[in-house]
Amino acid sequence: MHTVRDGRTDLFPSLGQADTVDDDGLILSICLRCRDGREDSSTDLGQRGGRRLAQLVADAFPDSRAARRGIRLRGVNCMSNCKRPCTIALSGPGRFTYLFGDLDPTLHTGDVLSVAAAYAEAEAGYLPRPVRPEVLRAGILGRIPPLGFAGNMVEPLSLTPRHSTHGSDNL
Repeated sequence: MHTVRDGRTDLFPSLGQADTVDDDGLILSICLRCRDGREDSSTDLGQRGGRRLAQLVADAFPDSRAARRGIRLRGVNCMSNCKRPCTIALSGPGRFTYLFGDLDPTLHTGDVLSVAAAYAEAEAGYLPRPVRPEVLRAGILGRIPPLGFAGNMVEPLSLTPRHSTHGSDNL
């Protein structure tokens, strides 16, 4: 059961009791406002695809490998990815952050829980393409290395002053 407080939705009460979450663990975030095309203009927020995906994941979560690996769930009232719904993210301190979209609440609950477990088991949360379920290979929207990451995926950028040869320095 979820509650609505001050316009915020607490789908997962264990995480929704405070304005901030004091958490150093692994988080699976699910956008609650995503529309999956099964809604009409009169559909309330509680029936949107993102909310349905979140509820199905939450229902299956207690018996999942992801739960046993320490993943925690949270609903997010908008992840600003409306063109690629339904959206999830995986994040944790010192780990890669992933953003996925194009999920179907009726088909991909198992895939969401599977990738969350793989994320928990992966060194630094790095998920090579073959480790992800098929739908999450095509539906990847972003992979952000952790702050301080020093691997071949990241390189420093040198910011050198640019000199104008056209006299437009006063723009």
